[in-house]
Amino acid sequence: MTADSRKTSQFEIVRREDFSDVTYLLEIRHPLMARAARPGQFVIVMEHEHGERIPLTLADFDRDRGTVTLVVQAVGKTTKEMQERCQVGTSLYALVGPMGIPSHIGLARKVVCVGGGLGVAPVYPQARAYKQSGAYVIGVIGFRSKELMFWEDKFRAVCDEFIVCTDDGSEGIKGLVTAGIEQAIAHHSDIDELVAIGPPIMMKFCAETTRPHGIKTLVSMNPVMVDGTGMCGGCRVRVGDQVKFACVDGPDFDGHAVDFDDLMARLQRFRASETDALERWQEACRVRADAEAQREPPPLIGTRPAADR
Repeated sequence: MTADSRKTSQFEIVRREDFSDVTYLLEIRHPLMARAARPGQFVIVMEHEHGERIPLTLADFDRDRGTVTLVVQAVGKTTKEMQERCQVGTSLYALVGPMGIPSHIGLARKVVCVGGGLGVAPVYPQARAYKQSGAYVIGVIGFRSKELMFWEDKFRAVCDEFIVCTDDGSEGIKGLVTAGIEQAIAHHSDIDELVAIGPPIMMKFCAETTRPHGIKTLVSMNPVMVDGTGMCGGCRVRVGDQVKFACVDGPDFDGHAVDFDDLMARLQRFRASETDALERWQEACRVRADAEAQREPPPLIGTRPAADR
């Protein structure tokens, strides 16, 4: 794909914001998708013509601006490549969606919306939707440290209560998001449901925290996907005694029924391939950088090489 074709693509990046050295936001112009998007849905992205197809949950959408927002964490080959190449004015090769079943907001009166790490971004549209439906919203977000926090102002604008948890205690409660959930439960005996988005291990312990209290708990699955239509089977999740596909049956599932141990074991099977792809890409970047560094610039007209002066 040439630079010219990238610039003329309809999936233009109109804003970028870097939250840390690994987490960045991309706002993409796509009026049709912005109008169709609902909380809980996801998209499949291809950065370039020969790139990997990766699922990313929508972090926000603005129908007036005609844009959708993604928050990405550079952890693998594709997301690191996107971090390097996706700048304002460039475009994505493909952006498919919105996909998945939208979150059922319903008539819940009091809801806890929990986000951990990168899961903070996609839980925001759900918190906003619950607030717009008239619910009392308690936001619980967790980061490793205060320096990695983002969107605090956006959450405070849609949450009636807002609880921050950090691993190192640099902001809010020192501990995991489960500590924030326990605090919310201690102060509110009438919580109707809880929504949790984050790493599988985080969502597992969120579900275990609410299980003794009988609080309906929804989790958002974002495993490896290829086609996003249920054909490849890569995103299968065991829910109770059934096998579901996150791309077409989800991404939201009953957290008390999801077999998280099976899910995490399956995700480990791709670890070697992901590591190999990242190492090959990093080596190619190093070789390219070395070649550019060794390329001597042409001498200026009317000057002599330094050795001759």
